[in-house]
Amino acid sequence: MSTDIRLVVLDMAGTTVADDGLVELAFRSAAAALGVEADSPEHRRMLEHVHATMGESKISVFRHLFGEEEKAQRANLAFEEAYHDLVGAGHCAAIPGAAEAIAELRGQGRKVVLTTGFSRSTQDSILNALGWQGIADLTLCPAEAGRGRPYPDMVLTALLRTGTDSVRQIAVAGDTGYDMLTGTRSGAPVVAGVLTGAHGEERLRADGATHVLASITELPKLIAG
Repeated sequence: MSTDIRLVVLDMAGTTVADDGLVELAFRSAAAALGVEADSPEHRRMLEHVHATMGESKISVFRHLFGEEEKAQRANLAFEEAYHDLVGAGHCAAIPGAAEAIAELRGQGRKVVLTTGFSRSTQDSILNALGWQGIADLTLCPAEAGRGRPYPDMVLTALLRTGTDSVRQIAVAGDTGYDMLTGTRSGAPVVAGVLTGAHGEERLRADGATHVLASITELPKLIAG
């Protein structure tokens, strides 16, 4: 179907890496650090926003929730520390078949870039925990591209850094509506949603998915087909 695809940009948590509620657990730690009482109306409102904005740069989420930059930075730091501790405690696993799918995509001669809404330090802790330091051609976080999702910056930075000729040679895959918006705004002709993470098919299609897959394991066949 898309033999002209030369660059594949993949999300991490929920797409290639199992989330298993880690984002919510880390958010609870961040909220507590800012004095938000657990299970209070304010806490529930914030958690609803976190779920709705899965895939967005986490500092952007905290800026929305707490308003003041100092509070947002404190919350983000607490979140990153909690997530790092959870990963360090062994609560991190690959989506079944994800590593093999990435290897297959690269074996087809395509560049693969892993992107995240987390900071570089958290992204590296996940990569290290999985032994994935060399699994992709490039890994990117929002701070290295300009803006995080739903903006197209990480996808376009991947294009520039890998020397890809055209946005029409890009496939983007992720588990959230924000991933789909990033893909469509970048001009990628293949924007694939996967059902292993935060959002369901309705949200993924509403935000621009050209395809919806059961998991990332279906992507190599889709592109090669």
